[in-house]
Amino acid sequence: MKKTAIKFLAIALLLATVPFSCKKEPVQGIRIDNALIKVGETVTLKLTFIPANAHNKKVSWESNNTSVATVDKGKVTGISVGNATIKVITEDGGKTAQCIVTVIQPIEPEMIWVEGGTFTMGCIDSTYCSNDELPKHEVTLSGFYISKYMVTQKEWKAAMGSVFGDLQGDDNPAWMMNWDEVQEYIKRLNAHTGKNYRLPTEAEWEYAARGGNKSHGYIFSGSNNIDEVAWWFGNYTQSAPLHPVGLKKPNELGIYDMSGNMWEWCSDYWGKYTDAPQTNPTGPATNANGTRVMRGGAFYTSYHIHVSARCNSSTDNEQTGRGFRLVHP
Repeated sequence: MKKTAIKFLAIALLLATVPFSCKKEPVQGIRIDNALIKVGETVTLKLTFIPANAHNKKVSWESNNTSVATVDKGKVTGISVGNATIKVITEDGGKTAQCIVTVIQPIEPEMIWVEGGTFTMGCIDSTYCSNDELPKHEVTLSGFYISKYMVTQKEWKAAMGSVFGDLQGDDNPAWMMNWDEVQEYIKRLNAHTGKNYRLPTEAEWEYAARGGNKSHGYIFSGSNNIDEVAWWFGNYTQSAPLHPVGLKKPNELGIYDMSGNMWEWCSDYWGKYTDAPQTNPTGPATNANGTRVMRGGAFYTSYHIHVSARCNSSTDNEQTGRGFRLVHP
């Protein structure tokens, strides 16, 4: 046999041994990942064919809400805050997949400077004391910024794309979010702003609610008259129980709604007080059931409205009345 013929025979035998998986196959399925983008940002969506070696990877794209996000050849552009469903259809077999694109444009909160100082934390007025607020103890804090208002539904939607519950209104506090959802909000806000927003510690929250070093020693945050500063069980209406932030009188630092309207998450794990003096305390390292501190009371409570009152909740709890405000640094 001539050398040329032998050479071609060897090549043919080699090709015959190529694994079948390397051959092109029909499209059997398709997957597409959800995406989070900013207004004005364009990203390429991640598309996965099944099998990976499908012979025809031509697809068509469509968006169900072009006022929020548009798509062209797999590149999606954020137009306005909200959610859009992006659908992809394969030319081969008409297989379909879809994803949710969330478009955000986080809004920075208005912040109030709280000068550092030393204060007595816990229940001082025995009229309102509970065991959870005792013993009172001395706490020293460094200065920090805290948001003038609770995070509003407008601010939440700008970062998360949607809001919870039926009591909606741009200036109403964001509510009914659990711990992880709040952390995701903070993560998105920090990524957008380059800052280090976080939840206040319990001590920071109480110090700010008391008026910091401008405190007049009020029972509630900014007054001894609960109706001046708080939406609570005694003055809310069932038809409109949740109120826009900032309608009541602010406290000595110019901070609103630290008594009533909405419970506020703090960063601390729940734990008992000690009487030992503390500096910049952050609470227990953990606790048995993973509950976190909440402060301030809500529109439906007739107690827990005074500045030293404490409550706790599991971090997956999304019940009515879970709001928050932010601090930095």
